[in-house]
Parts: sequence; structure tokens; C-alpha cells
Amino acid sequence: MVRYILKQIKITGNKCFGRWFAKNVVEETIDLDALAEHMSTHNSPYSKGVIKGLLTDMIGCIKELLLEGKNVKIDDLAIFSLGIKNKEMAEKEEDFTVSKNISGVKLKARATGDLMSKSLNLEATLKKATFVNGKLATEPSNGDGGNTSGGGSTSGNGSDTPSGGGNTGGGGNHEPIGD
Repeated sequence: MVRYILKQIKITGNKCFGRWFAKNVVEETIDLDALAEHMSTHNSPYSKGVIKGLLTDMIGCIKELLLEGKNVKIDDLAIFSLGIKNKEMAEKEEDFTVSKNISGVKLKARATGDLMSKSLNLEATLKKATFVNGKLATEPSNGDGGNTSGGGSTSGNGSDTPSGGGNTGGGGNHEPIGD
């Protein structure tokens, strides 16, 4: 479930000044160790250590291939590539130097397959996040094994969407995206 908070644009001069928008809340960052642990629990015959070793090697190989000028596509994840961070433009071709005009390289990733926005929009469920004492509040389970139906409103007006949409599914405030 993707939780969001509402934020107001406070930049004077912005054409949307004073308007509200949804911003996703990141609840946790999973590192490589935790990803390997998670993967090992999915009926895998491989241990967390074996999976972590493979992922570590994969990351090293992706870096090596990118530095060779190649793109790396991992189906249903992303196409990884490098881009150049330019400092300033040169007036003439002969004036261009790496040290003067380039500040470095950057990693780029373009989603593919199941991680493309179109696919995610069909699967994502949104819910307005509630904070208590500066921490993300968790709602009590309604006995459905973590299903996304159920739960109460967090906005006081019965709506969890910036546009005032209503509740869907089992009385909860969850809205699928992409209709």
C-alpha cells in the first residue's frame, strides 16, 4: 500500500501557490541484506547468504558493464544506463574539456515491464497516512491478514483523496489508481 500525505505549495510566484498535492510516504528503506532475507522466504531453495551473494555480484557486474558504455536491462525492473552531468556549455567545440565542462556521470534507471507506471497504476492502492507524535501511525488489523480493505478515515471528512473521492472496499479508505 502506498501511503501519502498532503502538502501545500508555498513558493510564492508558483502558478500553483497555495494548492495541495499528494506526496508518498516512505515507510522504510530495505537494504541488500533485508532484500536477500525477504527473497529467501518466498519458497526459495536458496539461503539468504546465497541470494545476497548473487545480488552483490549482480550489482558489481552492472556497474562494470555501465562503465564500459553499455546499458543493462533487467526485465520487469529497469534499464540502467549512465548519463553525463554537464557543468557549463563551451562556446566552441575546441574549447570543450572534460575538467571544465563535465562535473561527472549519473546513474539513470527507466522502469520496464511490471514496474512501469502503467502496470503499477493497475496494482497500487493509496491510503492517506496518519502521523502520531511525528511517527507514522499503524492501524489495528481487522483480522483479514493484512488485506487492504478495512480501516477508518484519517481525514475527518470521510475522504482520503485530495479531490474528495469516497471510500472503496469494505468501508476502508483505499483507492486503486489507473481507472
